Amino acid sequence: MIRSFIVARANNGVIGKNNQLIWHMPHDLKFFKETTSGHYVVMGRKSYESMGKPLPNRLNVIITRNKDYAVEGALVVHSLEEALQLAGEQNQKEVFILGGGEIYRQALEKKVVDRIYLTEIKESFEGDTYFPELDGKEWKETHREEYQADHKNPHDYAFVTLDKI
Repeated sequence: MIRSFIVARANNGVIGKNNQLIWHMPHDLKFFKETTSGHYVVMGRKSYESMGKPLPNRLNVIITRNKDYAVEGALVVHSLEEALQLAGEQNQKEVFILGGGEIYRQALEKKVVDRIYLTEIKESFEGDTYFPELDGKEWKETHREEYQADHKNPHDYAFVTLDKI
């Protein structure tokens, strides 16, 4: 099973502010939907609550320490390991970790990630949630698509795939 991050990150590492995305990039949202549809998506409770409902056409797995937390239409687990084990038991070909910042940090520290689908937003923003620094010796860029800002997507951006070396 491939264990992947999918994340949009600004030049300065920002991924969110006040538990929300900072930018509106429809092409990135389309890429996210197409990439993750039909797969398990794993996220922390705060990331889930920022969306407000389970993502359609995906099995939503929410990580929380709260043993009483329940969400209709989603599975609730209490650790990243439990979420990944569940996906493995269900013979998933690829599972997507959606964040937030703490979940990304834990997964990198535990070295459980094989691939990163990274949208590079080519600007810096103020925020309170950051994507962890990647060790350049551990990752290799295997794909890149560059895009210029347009009337729908207000920032230059790139879709980048990084694979664990």
